[in-house]
Amino acid sequence: MTDPATAPEPAAYQKIDTSVPHSARIWNYWLGGKDNYPVDEAAGDAYTAVFPGIVTIARSSRAFLRRTITHLVSEAGIRQFLDIGTGLPTAENTHEVAQRLAPEARIVYVDNDPMVLAHARALLYSSAEGATAYVDADVTDPDRIIAKAAGTLDLTRPTALVLSNILGHVADHGRARAIVGRLMDALPSGSYLSVNDGSRGIDPVFERAQDAYNQSGAVPYNLRTVEAITAFFDGLELVEPGVVSVTRWRPEPGSPAAEVVAEHGGLARKP
Repeated sequence: MTDPATAPEPAAYQKIDTSVPHSARIWNYWLGGKDNYPVDEAAGDAYTAVFPGIVTIARSSRAFLRRTITHLVSEAGIRQFLDIGTGLPTAENTHEVAQRLAPEARIVYVDNDPMVLAHARALLYSSAEGATAYVDADVTDPDRIIAKAAGTLDLTRPTALVLSNILGHVADHGRARAIVGRLMDALPSGSYLSVNDGSRGIDPVFERAQDAYNQSGAVPYNLRTVEAITAFFDGLELVEPGVVSVTRWRPEPGSPAAEVVAEHGGLARKP
């Protein structure tokens, strides 16, 4: 269900720049989506030529999101989600996973890419019992995000903050930690933080491919060490197994042993 009050803001309809590759569209391309342009396909192909494993990382990241949302709804009882840097809609988006398990779940997506915002109507399709809204904002403006999210979410109730492959766009680690801290400060006890990002120190080929991508003219994405990713959870109670390769975070029962990939993440509760 789409509420006019939650429809994309006018910025959603600004011109889409198809001359420069964009991470959300490249990620969509790697996931098998169609919402990308030749410049994104060229950048994605150049990346996979150096590091074919990026497709596995992209799909493993999406599977991690599905498993963490499932845990939050089914085991932690969370019914509100603030998903920042959601990217283009593919399969198993946050609202689809959450509302399949709990139709009354409420989700706010946040992004500031014109093409992502142009697809907001698709993302805004919600169950009748719940709500799904979209906010045009940048992760570096947490105060705006909090103010806008409060129009759909009751921020006095436990809420899950989802930061999937977005913090790498904040180059300074201290600033990234401050942003996470400000967002979590706005949420009550019993809320959760889910973070996953590309990790440094695991695969040198991945690092070379990412360094080349960052010099291509696209918006840079900075890999961080596992220790740096873990630091985002300071002051919170990590859910087992802690911060691990996304393939190793509570894999489905009976699934084969997963390889470690250079993408780490975790889930933690605010005491």
